[in-house]
Order: sequence, then C-alpha cells, then structure tokens
Amino acid sequence: MKKNEYNQLIKGLTDRELLFHLFLTQIILLTIAFVLGIILFENLFDLVSLFEWTDPYVWQIGVLVGIAIVIIDVVLMRFLPKSLYDDGGLNERIFRNKNIIHIAIISAVVAFSEEILFRGVIQTHFGIVISSIIFALVHYRYLFNWFLFLNIIFVSFIIGYIFLVTENLAVTVAMHFTIDFLLGVFIRYRTLGRQVDV
Repeated sequence: MKKNEYNQLIKGLTDRELLFHLFLTQIILLTIAFVLGIILFENLFDLVSLFEWTDPYVWQIGVLVGIAIVIIDVVLMRFLPKSLYDDGGLNERIFRNKNIIHIAIISAVVAFSEEILFRGVIQTHFGIVISSIIFALVHYRYLFNWFLFLNIIFVSFIIGYIFLVTENLAVTVAMHFTIDFLLGVFIRYRTLGRQVDV
C-alpha cells in the first residue's frame, strides 16, 4: 500500500474505528506472543518471570529514560521541519480527544502487549536486531517517513538494550508506557492549543 492510499484509508475511519483497530492490533500481538511463548519457552512461567515490578530500575531507568526520550523528541519537534514528524495524522487522531485516563489506558495496553512480544519473546530468542527491525515494521505508518522510521528503530534499540542489561520486562514496559503516555498528553494539549488559537 502506498502512502496516499494509507492516508486515505486512515482519513476514512472514524476516531472510534481507529481506536477499535488499535486495540484489535494489540490483541493480535498478545495472541502471537502467547502462541510463540508456548512454542519457544519450556513453560509460560519463564515468560512471566521476566517481570519484576519491585525492581527499582522500573522507576530509575524505565521511567527516567522514557522522560528523557520524550524531552529530546519534543525539542526536536520544535526545531525540525514538520514534515519529518508527519505520520499521516494517526497519532493526533488517536490522542486529540482523549482524557488523561484514556491516554494512560491506551499507553498501558500498547506498552504491555508490544513489550511482551518484541522484548519478552522475540528479543529473548532471536536477539535485539531482529526484534528492533520487526518492531519498526509493525509500526507500518513510519515506513513512509525515513526520519520516523529511523527514530522508531533507534528507540527500539534503546528499549532492547535496557532489557538486555536489566533482564526485566517491567522496566521496558514502564519506559514504553512513559514515552507513549507523555507524547499522547503532549499531542492532546498541542491540539487543544491550536483549537484555542483558531
């Protein structure tokens, strides 16, 4: 599918349909993680044991590195051409009319399902390079924008490296959640600011 066709498809969906497809995608990713987990792990408890929520690195690394990535991203958005951050308007459509709790729920579901599959299952068995490439490819809309594609691969490598060092999925879920939540809040309030200016 070409960029124009993809953009038209997204524009043709209501906000409710976009949200439905987002959650459906996450269910599919969790299902794939579950099936691969059964195949690749001796038992699923080995996958569950990758989570250690009481580890102080969840906050000291996961949340703080997530905040640092968002700060860098927001600064770059102010100075780089808008076209470099053009994802076809999908992120704005997802977050612009959501309240903080809804943004948190979306971010938590996405962070949890994607980290289980990409770090917990794929990276554990096939390595950081394979998991980062597949992670980037799943974020299909970024394939149309070289900057966003490189950005998502870079962030995926950072998350993957943190998982490599900590061996704790709770740290990467916290980091992924922090990034998505803060960017979602940023998008919501930036959109509200534009509406007030009009």
